[in-house]
Formats: sequence, C-alpha cells, structure tokens
Amino acid sequence: MSQYYKDGLQFSCSGCGYCCREEPGFVFLSNNDLLNLQTYFSLEKKELIDTYCRIVNMGNFKMLSLKESRNNDCIFLGENICQVYKARPLQCRSYPFWSTLMDNEDSWLDESKNCPGIGHGEFYSAKKIDRQLYLRRKESPIQF
Repeated sequence: MSQYYKDGLQFSCSGCGYCCREEPGFVFLSNNDLLNLQTYFSLEKKELIDTYCRIVNMGNFKMLSLKESRNNDCIFLGENICQVYKARPLQCRSYPFWSTLMDNEDSWLDESKNCPGIGHGEFYSAKKIDRQLYLRRKESPIQF
C-alpha cells in the first residue's frame, strides 16, 4: 500500500463528465464488462462489439475498447450522464482509483486539477481503495 493514502482519500463524482469526454483514450473491456453490456442491450456478443467497440493495436497484442464519438467523448456519454451507468465497465466504476493514479501522491494531485470530485465527498479507506485496485488487476481487459 502506498503511504500517501494510508489514512484514506475522499472522492465523489460531481457529474462533470471529465473522465468520459474530450481527451482521446481507451475504455478497455473485460469479459465481465462485455457480458454486462450484452445483457443491458440484449445483444449478441458480435453485434455488441460491431456496434459499440473497436480493436486497439497495442503493439504485441490487441485489446477491445469502447468506441468514441468524433469529439473523443465516450460513445455512451450523453449530457454528462452515462447512458449505461448500471452496466458501465469496471474501468469506469473504479475511477479514480486506478493504479496509474494511486502510484504516488503527485499523480493523484495532478488528476485532482481536472476532476472536481477528487478530495471531496465520500471517504474511501485504504482498504477500500486497495480493493478497487485488486479488482482491476483480477478482472483484466480482453487481449487478442
């Protein structure tokens, strides 16, 4: 566990949509994410992938990611509200408790400049944060 969050951290989503829009990025999907979205939309796997996903070449392997709109917003973002909130991928559910943001305090503080929910609202104990990090490691994205 990193020392900087040993006493816990605060975060509550403000609904600003920062994590879902404007900057290009990837929302990589795990098998569970795919199943949740299939159930949500009542679609077969191939139809869901063809409609809402893209294959991203990562060099030595490829990964499945959600598509983005022309302006780089997540395909499921509408008026700062996630249209698939109940079925949103683990990557989205676990934000901002991603390993890249939890590695050191500087990363966390840098992210707080863009995300108004960081440092405010609900308290997350170190144990709860570590659980989020563990789930992300356990439920890895699909690779080809």
